[in-house]
Amino acid sequence: MTATSEKILGLVVKAADDKRAEDIMAMDVREVSILADYFVVMHGNSEKQVQAIADEIISQSHKQGFEVKRVEGRDSAKWLLIDLGDVVVHVFHYSERAFYNLEKLWSDAPLVDITEMV
Repeated sequence: MTATSEKILGLVVKAADDKRAEDIMAMDVREVSILADYFVVMHGNSEKQVQAIADEIISQSHKQGFEVKRVEGRDSAKWLLIDLGDVVVHVFHYSERAFYNLEKLWSDAPLVDITEMV
């Protein structure tokens, strides 16, 4: 784990928690994917909250000098993907999270203890 990916992960978890994201889960995908070091999955209870969570993560990333490579899903606010390079963030509307069930798809990846990050 690079210091940068760990710092980005901490920033994402804190920013999401500040906007009351629910059921935040971080998965260490280094051994199962070449896409990133971590996937972070969370949900909000309304489209407005999903957008606010994503906006806070993006804003805090810019403030800390981390590059936001890509953001997808802004139009619908049902599933926003924020690509921060080593950390990929999935912000779901609660109804979409169960449908896509990314946690099961990436179940080979160990969970990261994020309790100290909030």
